[in-house]
Amino acid sequence: MSAKTTQSIVRDKKNIKDYLTSFFKWVLIIFFAVYTLFPLLWLFITSLKTNAEYFDNPFSLPAVPQWQNYVNAFQQANLGRMISNSVIVAVTATVINVLIAAMLSYCLSRFKFKGREVIFTLFSVGVLVPLNALMVPYFSIFSKMGLVDSLGALIILYAAIGLPISTFIIRGFMASFPAEIEEAAYIDGSGFYGRFFKMILPLTKTGLVTAATFEFITCWNEFVYANLLTSSPVTKTIQIGIRYFTNQFTTDYVSMYAAIIISIAPSIIGYMLFQKQVISGLTSGAVKG
Repeated sequence: MSAKTTQSIVRDKKNIKDYLTSFFKWVLIIFFAVYTLFPLLWLFITSLKTNAEYFDNPFSLPAVPQWQNYVNAFQQANLGRMISNSVIVAVTATVINVLIAAMLSYCLSRFKFKGREVIFTLFSVGVLVPLNALMVPYFSIFSKMGLVDSLGALIILYAAIGLPISTFIIRGFMASFPAEIEEAAYIDGSGFYGRFFKMILPLTKTGLVTAATFEFITCWNEFVYANLLTSSPVTKTIQIGIRYFTNQFTTDYVSMYAAIIISIAPSIIGYMLFQKQVISGLTSGAVKG
């Protein structure tokens, strides 16, 4: 067998191997895409049916799209007020969380002091603590503070429980920020707050956006503590409103599904808007620190 023939066989085997690798790669991608998107698509289609169509065949298309279900969702559960509460809580908690995490990350990455790594380790361990295990202590604390059944309790709680992951993300960017740039600003007469707010924060905005996106999604979708710390209709968030479509005898499934679509839409839109920053932040944070 000539050398040319041998090279041709090796090349053909390599091409077959590359083809099979590419084939299985796309099979996995398509599988996970369908696995992820099909429930959302089914939920949206079902929210446009009548209850009779839903019970007759859950996987059929609606004969006539029932957009009235979305109107019913707002009317039956007062979703407008609950969406407003969720926006106030999520936005305020996210701003507080990211600002405090940025300050903490700056201190942990810039200043050298005894116990710095211990503090960072303790905050990192906070990511592993199951939040449901802390329901009783949190409820007792807010009861003594007189903040139960108020949006303030949710804002403080959400801002606090998101600090570990936000600090973990932002610290990587703060640590990779060149100290020479900050020193040059100091020589030019820039004060501490000027350097932090006008230089450090703008130049590490990718990490801030990444942390803010995760924090906002967490605040928006959280149910357990929202149900625990609020009781009156004027303080409930959008996730609590989904329960209003179920009573002792009947359940308005299609309107409930419409409410679910409304509740998850901001999370999807927010991630789509900041997708590049989130992916860039996570991949950069994986090699910086």
